Amino acid sequence: MTVTDERVSGFLARAAAAGARQAAGAVREITPLTGGTYNGLFTVELGDGERLVLKVPPPADLPRLSYEAELLCGEALFYNAAADVGVPAPRVVHAEPAEGPGRDPYLLMTHLPGVPWWDVAEGMTEAEHARLRTELGTLVARLHTVTGPAFGYPAPSAGPGHATWAAAFGAMTGAVLDDAERYGSWLPLPAPGVRARLAAASKVLDEVTVPALVHFDLWPGNVLLDGPAGERAVSGLIDGERMFWGDPLADFASLSLFLGDAESDPAFLAGYRAGGGTADLDAPALRRIALYRCYLYLIMLAEVVPRGYDAERLAWLREYVGPRLEVALAAAG
Repeated sequence: MTVTDERVSGFLARAAAAGARQAAGAVREITPLTGGTYNGLFTVELGDGERLVLKVPPPADLPRLSYEAELLCGEALFYNAAADVGVPAPRVVHAEPAEGPGRDPYLLMTHLPGVPWWDVAEGMTEAEHARLRTELGTLVARLHTVTGPAFGYPAPSAGPGHATWAAAFGAMTGAVLDDAERYGSWLPLPAPGVRARLAAASKVLDEVTVPALVHFDLWPGNVLLDGPAGERAVSGLIDGERMFWGDPLADFASLSLFLGDAESDPAFLAGYRAGGGTADLDAPALRRIALYRCYLYLIMLAEVVPRGYDAERLAWLREYVGPRLEVALAAAG
């Protein structure tokens, strides 16, 4: 995707014309950011020293997964909700997320200090890790106090939402399996068999009756930390584009990536419960978490083809994600 400096300046002008005062300053520098796999991301440094972040989706006619339509709608919603409950996250300066003929969607937000947890995890002491996991647990619990009007993704293109979580989750997993079959993405088991096993386990989802805010991408790359080693604090939760309304325990799936299972992490659970989160991890709850891991792993495998990942990335996904999907399916059933 090509996004020129002139196009970035055009987005800023649109935001300023819509009343976003922060976007009206002179632009000093525009810097593309790396690390994302779908949207284009840029830092914009203004003449007064203020820094903003611009996110621009690829053209809608490029290959993508079904849930990725109008992702910026959910991301803007997530940041506004985070502000309401005192969770550090970018603040929306201006958003025009809707897709369609003649539209050029974008999201303009504030820039946060800090570095991704992933970048400093290796040298972190166990004591600091535990303290930060406790802090993160409290912040996630605050997010889960936000509730929505229906279950599912909030983008207009996703439809009006579902009355039950089981219906929403069935539609979500069904769509990503459709994508995997459409693109010919590798799965460790045939897609029809995965569908059948997910459907057989879906009764456990009936326990969820309130649609809560779920980030669903809280791996260490999307948690910013700021401060000197040993004294770091969580400075922001970013990349809320996968947000949906669902079961709070769904966030335990991505929270467990690379840092150990959240449901067996005493530090995280202490913070989560201190923040008001309900984590009664009985057998049905653990089965639900397993289902959400299945969905996350299916996304990671299905997106290989539309993303055009190289052979090395594909090999890692087969080695890391494939066996974990099989384990999660067994735990869910």
